[in-house]
Amino acid sequence: MSASPSLVTLSAVVTRLRAAGCVFAEDEARLILSMGHVPAEIDAMVDRRAAGLPLEHVLGWAEFRGLRISIDPGVFVPRRRTEFLVEQAVPLARPGAVVVDLCCGSGALGAALASGSGSGGVELYAADIDPVAVRCARRNVGAAGGTVYEGDLYEPLPAALRGRVDVLLANVPYVPTEEVGLLPPEARVHEARVALDGGADGLDVLRRVTAGAGGWLTPGGSLLFETSGRQAATAMAIVAEGGMEPRLAECDELDATVIIGTRPAASGP
Repeated sequence: MSASPSLVTLSAVVTRLRAAGCVFAEDEARLILSMGHVPAEIDAMVDRRAAGLPLEHVLGWAEFRGLRISIDPGVFVPRRRTEFLVEQAVPLARPGAVVVDLCCGSGALGAALASGSGSGGVELYAADIDPVAVRCARRNVGAAGGTVYEGDLYEPLPAALRGRVDVLLANVPYVPTEEVGLLPPEARVHEARVALDGGADGLDVLRRVTAGAGGWLTPGGSLLFETSGRQAATAMAIVAEGGMEPRLAECDELDATVIIGTRPAASGP
């Protein structure tokens, strides 16, 4: 039990967070205090953050492309760099487009794309193998008018979506197995391993996604996923082997690397 007094002032919270090694202690303190809880709840939140829980798990939400995304303990926290992936998808999601958020985690990508797709809206579906993530995603994707399924990649999706998907977002895990232990504790201790571990070279899940993508995408539809710069060449080759035309998009500011694989449009008579 904490021996510290109730933490109800900004300076007191900042001091405690700094002592715990939080680099952005002042910003985090403001967010915790903004929740409007009573002193005992603030104490508990600061204790959890000082113990190493991700700030988003402490708050219960993460900001992603201007949205407040609900985040439950254990669920993968959407990274700021992944906003670049959604940015690439927005012009591809015409009004009424069918969008699938695969390996959806909290559902942040699908919810953000639906929010930024214009007044016409999109037809949104999402899926994840982790039941904890699915429960979380149902709040976020449901608020955007979408539906979330639990299961392995394409397996739980309605068969009626085959050949109809315009935009397939797949935030696949891409950390090589032997490097998961090198991740910051906030990730390797507090996020589900299934959301991080991409197999021996980090691209195992991607191979499975690309192998099935052609059967779900409409002609001219696109698969978008994030990877690392050093994996990009191999990832693009995997996309090409899956029968799609790969394109690379990068953002130095966010250190983001996104691959867009487009199913060739149907040829004319």
